[in-house]
Parts: sequence; C-alpha cells; structure tokens
Amino acid sequence: MKKIFLLAVLAGGLAFGQTKKVVASDVHWWGYKVAKSEASSHDGTVKVKSGDMIMKGNQLVGGTFVLDMNSITSTDLSGEYQGKLNGHLKNGDFFEVEKYPTATFKITSVKKNNDKIYNSLVTGNLTVKGKTNPVSFPAKISYSKGVVSLVSNKFTIDRQKFDVAYKSTMQDVFVKDDIDMLVKVTAK
Repeated sequence: MKKIFLLAVLAGGLAFGQTKKVVASDVHWWGYKVAKSEASSHDGTVKVKSGDMIMKGNQLVGGTFVLDMNSITSTDLSGEYQGKLNGHLKNGDFFEVEKYPTATFKITSVKKNNDKIYNSLVTGNLTVKGKTNPVSFPAKISYSKGVVSLVSNKFTIDRQKFDVAYKSTMQDVFVKDDIDMLVKVTAK
C-alpha cells in the first residue's frame, strides 16, 4: 500500500509540475516623456517581493510573481530629483502604493517562439492597481541543475490599461502611455 501511495505522489508531482521559488530578480522599467527617446525618459527598478515558477519536466508551464510597488525607484536620477520622482511614482499621480502595495503577474501560458535568443513567448495576467490585463513578452528560458532562469526581451505595456494616469491639469500630455520593461528572474 505504501508503494502505491508513493507512486501516486510521484506521478502527481510530474503531472502537475514542480514549484521553484524565486531566489533572484531584476525588473527594470523605462517611462517616457512627450517623445519616446532615451533623452526624454526615466528608468528604474522595482523589486520582486515573492514568486514561483512551475516546471513540468524541463519546461516552464506557470508561475506567479509579486512586485513590491513600494520599492519602485528611478535609477537615472540622484539626490533631490530622484526623491521627488520616486514620491511622484508612489503617490496618487501614478501607482498609489499605499492603496496598492503590490502588483502581480501570473503566467497563463508559455509557447515556443521562433527567435534564436528569446526562445519562448510568455503570456500572463498583469494586475496593477486592481486592474488585470493580459501581457505577452518574448523570453529566454533555461533550466539546468534544478535552477530555472527567465530573461525577457524589452517589452511594452500600456499604463492607461491599469489606471496609472498622471493626475495633473495637463493629464497625460507630458507622459507617454508606454512603459517598457525588462525582467530577469531566477528560481530554484
């Protein structure tokens, strides 16, 4: 009877996948002023608070990442200007981190991509400020010795779909809707 139970547990693990916990991450963002260029942009980071990736064999099949929106920071500025922009990003003008301290991304599918470097297309649901929208991005996914690594190509999300809108008299005239992101996550 014990052998049957052990076999059922092992088969269940293979059927449903093996969960790997995120141990390292780097999420980088770029926001743009009127003209989408490096000269008219700000960039920075946001930390992954927690997350997991689900493997079935050596293939990524799912996962969830929780972003700590209180950690959002600009890296292109320093001193007083960095403090002002960070405060601006965290208040009601953009991410409202007191009300929405986290954002989440839940992987819904991983498909083969015809790119030599970014061999997979990751699709999932991104939830920011209580609004959920589908997001897809090309990624390089590798799995070796129990460690899975996901590195995205730079991809774009539309901040308006998440109600991340600049609340000023000029509203969104000065800020483009595009936010570019680059994600690197390692789990084991």
